[in-house]
Amino acid sequence: MRESMEGRGTQEQQRRLTVLAIESAGLGLHQVWLRYFEYTGIAGQTELEAHLQGLMILPVEQADILAHAVNELIDELPPVPRAPYSNGEIPPAGT
Repeated sequence: MRESMEGRGTQEQQRRLTVLAIESAGLGLHQVWLRYFEYTGIAGQTELEAHLQGLMILPVEQADILAHAVNELIDELPPVPRAPYSNGEIPPAGT
């Protein structure tokens, strides 16, 4: 029983962080669902929305497909503009 409770906690954390990533990136539900479906996701858009709202939990494999789809969409977003210094130089990311 303890293992299943720990597993549920991990799944819930993955779900919450996936929602945070989607919201932070400004991704739409339909956009996420389409990409998820392209990667062999089997949940419908309604089920995916219920999962993201915490009303149901996707099986681990499906939650990982969803995470992959979200990460791919985030990787495709244009980089956020960086602020230039007074000399016009724009520092590289990560500095």
